Amino acid sequence: MTGFPAPVVAAPIVAVDIAVFTVLARTLHVLLVELRHGPFAGRWALPGGRVQVDESLDAAAGRELAAQTGIPNIYLEQLYTFGSPGRDPAGHVVSVAYVALIAHGGRFPPRPGGDKYAAVAWRPVRRLPALAYDHAAVVATAAERLRAKLAYTNLAYTLLPREFTLGELQEMYEAILGRRLDRRNFRKKVLALGLLHALGRVRRGPHRPAALYAFRHRRPMVIQVL
Repeated sequence: MTGFPAPVVAAPIVAVDIAVFTVLARTLHVLLVELRHGPFAGRWALPGGRVQVDESLDAAAGRELAAQTGIPNIYLEQLYTFGSPGRDPAGHVVSVAYVALIAHGGRFPPRPGGDKYAAVAWRPVRRLPALAYDHAAVVATAAERLRAKLAYTNLAYTLLPREFTLGELQEMYEAILGRRLDRRNFRKKVLALGLLHALGRVRRGPHRPAALYAFRHRRPMVIQVL
């Protein structure tokens, strides 16, 4: 024994980071915020923040999104825990990352709240700027999770409006997967699953009228789509 007290080691701080995805112009986008303060001031990052005392992780993720970007009540799913001691220059911060999905983000323009962020913007996942912290790894992990879940769930409903055409549904899948799908096979498979019901109306535009559909159930379900 040395007679000296053991050094006090600070416990890691728990935070949440949220990768919010939408499809704009047939391209998968993620929501980024421009940091106003801290070691990465002026850099882009994912929205997020520290978990408050007596607050659940899910509640913290929802609070940060609503307060800092103006996006409330959207689909949230816990993704992964990022806990490398060097990920934050300010100290040991363990981040629980989330995936969030929103339909037609362009119709729901985000806004920065308070003085935490200088700007909020949708950016194409394939053309991201250099991100703060380890958020590039968070976005890559979240995008991979989204692509995988499209194959065996009905989560496409979170990225589409209430009414849509089969062409719009296919375009959404292609934007996220990053590859083309055979039109005839895709439509045959989707209709055979019983996920959709025809609304009996069409959307008219520069091309031939397209039938409108809606999801029978707007809740997460496990089903083999691809």
